[in-house]
Amino acid sequence: MAFDSKNKSKEEKKEFEERVIHIVRVSKTVKGGKNMRFAALVVIGDGNGRVGKGIGKSTEVPDAIRKGVEEAKKNIINVSIKEGTIPHETLGEFAASKIVMKPAASGTGVIAGGPVRDVCELAGITDIRTKSIGSNNPNNMVNAALEGLKGLKSIEEVAKLRGKNVTEIR
Repeated sequence: MAFDSKNKSKEEKKEFEERVIHIVRVSKTVKGGKNMRFAALVVIGDGNGRVGKGIGKSTEVPDAIRKGVEEAKKNIINVSIKEGTIPHETLGEFAASKIVMKPAASGTGVIAGGPVRDVCELAGITDIRTKSIGSNNPNNMVNAALEGLKGLKSIEEVAKLRGKNVTEIR
């Protein structure tokens, strides 16, 4: 069986959904004038508890997005999800951004603003309440949300860490 790189890229695109959160034009003044470049903040997720973030920089927007997706694939984290929501309340902090995340009843939906909404939806969370505190820089908000989601543990994981049964913890 021959390896076909075109088929592989199609499979990877199906595996993860990608969303461009923020694109910024950056200019650098050099001797000959100004160099214009673009930076793209991209979040990818499979809707089943895996989500990642990447930043790509290039002279063209599509190249920046492609590079961001490649970096995001390298930075994937697993998120503990319980019945469409998170198992417990958590606080994600990164730089001056804080994101408070609370579990929500079924049917509530994703109550989150801006970049945090995209992170939660791509992770596969269907019901959650969030509140952002502090800086609303998109990059810091995404990092804070990912830090909060990284710290989530299911009751089974906590029981295993403590060497107890699930019934003893409840």
